[in-house]
Amino acid sequence: MDILIINGPNLNLLGKREPEVYGKLAFEDYLGQLRHKYPHHQLAYFQSNHEGYLIDKLQEADGRYDAVVMNPGAYAHTSIALADCIRAIGIPVVEVHISDITKREAYRRHSYTAEACKKSIVGLGLKGYEVAILHLAEAQSM
Repeated sequence: MDILIINGPNLNLLGKREPEVYGKLAFEDYLGQLRHKYPHHQLAYFQSNHEGYLIDKLQEADGRYDAVVMNPGAYAHTSIALADCIRAIGIPVVEVHISDITKREAYRRHSYTAEACKKSIVGLGLKGYEVAILHLAEAQSM
């Protein structure tokens, strides 16, 4: 299965940014672990701090990848444009949040993008990406 992993704003700072919330591991290091653990899946990766670039990448993914695992970061709580894009493309998108957004600040508790996704995984740390990959692989095999 070809899966594109997309990370939104500030997720390039994983390992440095609030390690008590997001952990101490850089995403690129975790991605290496995922690729090693799941060599039968092709895992591509893209990160941007810019909403339009994320939308462009989602649109490019349609027809090129089997699915997307996306952590939209703070855009989950603000971007109707990202949610509209997720609805418009023809491949499944699973949303991941490292922290449990349901237990954070009130403004983080609602995700516009989750409403457009096939599934939302929150609060599992980086393991949420693995859970998303397994969910997508299982859904594809059905």
